[in-house]
Amino acid sequence: MSNSRFELITHFLCPYVQRSVIVLSEKEIPYQRLDVDLNSPPVWFKALSPLGKVPLLRVDEKSVLFESAVICEYLDEVTPRSLHPQDPLEKAYHRAWIEFGSTILDLIGGLYNAKDNVTFEQKKEELRTKFSKIEEQLSDGPFFAGQRFCLIDAVYGPVFRYFDVIEGAADIHLFDDLPRIQDWRLNLKNRDSIRNAVTPRYAALLVDFFHKKGGCLSAEIFNVKMNGDGKS
Repeated sequence: MSNSRFELITHFLCPYVQRSVIVLSEKEIPYQRLDVDLNSPPVWFKALSPLGKVPLLRVDEKSVLFESAVICEYLDEVTPRSLHPQDPLEKAYHRAWIEFGSTILDLIGGLYNAKDNVTFEQKKEELRTKFSKIEEQLSDGPFFAGQRFCLIDAVYGPVFRYFDVIEGAADIHLFDDLPRIQDWRLNLKNRDSIRNAVTPRYAALLVDFFHKKGGCLSAEIFNVKMNGDGKS
């Protein structure tokens, strides 16, 4: 086990932060967490973060790592029980689908930023296509590659968490014809490291974030809420 001291600099909604938190939890690595307001970041944060993004991992108060993929790989390498497969080809395969997960996060950003219905529906269809491709890659579970939780599972847990919130607030369902995705998603949701990677107020804070975007997703959530309130 590494004897280094770790401080993770975060934002409470960031899915890339969640990846790092999940890995820290799975590897049982002690760390301190510090949240920053990205709308008004402190001067010290701007000096530390070359990209102006989170997460950052400060190691022994001297070295700073940025980019979640780099942070997760480093944490995995300096502690026992790797979360990657041992076989080099299988490891590369996992890394490729981890990158695929990042493209899904980009599409989710496009979904909640969409200001017109054409773009909104296009993003939903692109997401369905992406998830259909993953469905073809999944094992019989409970995780991506079978019985063992891997780093790739830490990546997709935050992806599915978005849809836990979206489906709870809007009439959007992308996984109805994807049974393996549904099973994998549920198994990840029930994993302690994934469930505890966010605050109890995460769902409410995320819905508020969507509303502030003022796009089609915000309108969809509002319409569902008004219809539901009208029926009660």
